[in-house]
Amino acid sequence: MSHKDHEKVLKTVKDEGINFIRLQFTDIFGIPKNVEIPAAKLPEVLNKGIAFDGSSIEGFMRISESDMYLQADPTTFAIYPWTLESGHAKTARIICDVLLPNGKPFEGDPRYVLRRAVAEAAKLGYTMYAGAEAEFFLFRRNGEPSIELHDRGGYFDLNPLDQGEETRAEIVVALEKMGFEVEAAHHEVAHSQHEIDFRYADVLKTADNIVTFRFVVKTIAMLHGLHATFMPKPIAKINGSGMHTHISLFKGGKNLFYDPKDSYNLSETARHFLAGIIEHIGAITALANPLVNSYKRLVPGYEAPVNISWARINRSALIRVPASNTPEVSTRIELRSPDPSCNPYLAYAAILAAGLDGIKRKLKAPDPVEENIYHLTREQRQERGIGSLPGSLDEALNALQSDEVIKSALGQHVLDKYIEAKEEEIQEYRLAVTPWELEHYLDDY
Repeated sequence: MSHKDHEKVLKTVKDEGINFIRLQFTDIFGIPKNVEIPAAKLPEVLNKGIAFDGSSIEGFMRISESDMYLQADPTTFAIYPWTLESGHAKTARIICDVLLPNGKPFEGDPRYVLRRAVAEAAKLGYTMYAGAEAEFFLFRRNGEPSIELHDRGGYFDLNPLDQGEETRAEIVVALEKMGFEVEAAHHEVAHSQHEIDFRYADVLKTADNIVTFRFVVKTIAMLHGLHATFMPKPIAKINGSGMHTHISLFKGGKNLFYDPKDSYNLSETARHFLAGIIEHIGAITALANPLVNSYKRLVPGYEAPVNISWARINRSALIRVPASNTPEVSTRIELRSPDPSCNPYLAYAAILAAGLDGIKRKLKAPDPVEENIYHLTREQRQERGIGSLPGSLDEALNALQSDEVIKSALGQHVLDKYIEAKEEEIQEYRLAVTPWELEHYLDDY
């Protein structure tokens, strides 16, 4: 980063009277971590970085190899607006990259995994842009997080049905003060479910924004006595939370996905990219839908995609081509399967790698399916070559372990640590005795 970026940050810290700086990074699950420093130490950290113990971070290093450094990215500097109120220590945040003691990037840093994928695209002259629609629930907080509904609102409802309106508005204000360009905010389909959409950006910035977004939502909700969760399916038999992701590819300021001669306005490049996602969707699912709970959302009947297909108007499809008033700029594809619990750095690295593989190999996209796939029989789906997403985390991990393209995009360190952690999660779930089992079996057996 340039000296000019450093000076700009230091000036803002001085002018705003910032007391503390949080140096933020994420573990392999996308959970934000931080080292907090007094603002007076920031000049030194910007120049030299700061050491920390990596052995305590999930998916990082063993104790014998634990020394690591955080290198601040000053372009990500943002002040936490809620700390500017009287009585609070004024605090700002800078996102960091994780380095080894020799100054080289740490291969287990999820942000580096995405940086590496972005660099591969750049070699071909491509820049991937992404926009995310992250849904979340606001539940009542009774000392501890609960699943007690906060409102009975539905899609686009207003007060008094949408009792989360005030909290959601405060979240939007905080995001805007942190540099987000919020495009829409509304109540979602399920009771107590919400969505806030912010403007698309290059894929690395979007991944940074998603991590920040989740932190801001949870923080503001807590200040209102509520619990915000991005868990994909916290309550059975209602819609789960997704994170539809809009994707486009640019080169020299030109949208490579646009072709006015095509009936869907999709270029050959777009169709190859789309075909790459379809080719690797099993492995992508292991990263975009990373929890045992994720697969309770990916079931028929709750607006989440299950079948591997693409279309324009068909919202049961995995990939959709949204309509646009400015197609030469905003023609894009929308991947509807990811959920907001994912690590966006890893999920987006996998999506980009898959799309680039489709372009390199000139993969052919299947024909679009515009009718409701849920109304087709299994035989009809098989005849048309419409496959299904993995039905469990176990199945998705198997797909990941057999996909050389996505494995290469992750790198061996992240791949091994991720699979190890997720297999442990699956085993713990298998050993758990759930309330459903007690309700159905305890009396009769």
